[in-house]
Amino acid sequence: MNALPLMPKATAVWLIEKTALTFTQIAEFCGMHPLEVQAIADGEVAQGIVGYDPVANHQVRPEDIARCEANPDLRLKVLSTPNPIHRRAKGARYTPVAKRNDRPDAIAFILRNFPQLSEPQIVKLLGTTKDTIAKVRDRQHWNSANIKPRDPVILGLCSQTDLNAMVQAANERLTRDGQAVPLPVEIGEEAG
Repeated sequence: MNALPLMPKATAVWLIEKTALTFTQIAEFCGMHPLEVQAIADGEVAQGIVGYDPVANHQVRPEDIARCEANPDLRLKVLSTPNPIHRRAKGARYTPVAKRNDRPDAIAFILRNFPQLSEPQIVKLLGTTKDTIAKVRDRQHWNSANIKPRDPVILGLCSQTDLNAMVQAANERLTRDGQAVPLPVEIGEEAG
């Protein structure tokens, strides 16, 4: 599926008012149904929405609009942004108070299932400290009797994308160093 423009309805309003594109072309560009675009053109939907200029905002080139106006079979495509926005800035990862007690469980899960991750990677991924990791590993944590390894993604402490990226980086580091990459552990399977 194509990427959608920023503010699709406002973009559709602008395209209806300023171009001779067909409703189908506008609908496909904005990720809408052609009938919804027709309702916007008839004034039944999106009343009071100010048009959003996709040309001025570098989402489409004027030449592409002219080309599509000349041929109703052609479709507009959203221009890719040269600098994709990264979700998170550098810095400490905040963990809500309600989830802080889940951190040792997540640490135990990471240590058991992804032994290739280094302590700094775990610190960054879960927003914890090296001291806490060492205590969980050595079973010296104050609550070690109650720690049960649980997936940090399910606990909401990190995203699956972040976890996969960390594991990939650790595996690449091991490969570079000529060490064996551990096989992935199935979630239901017990690790030793």
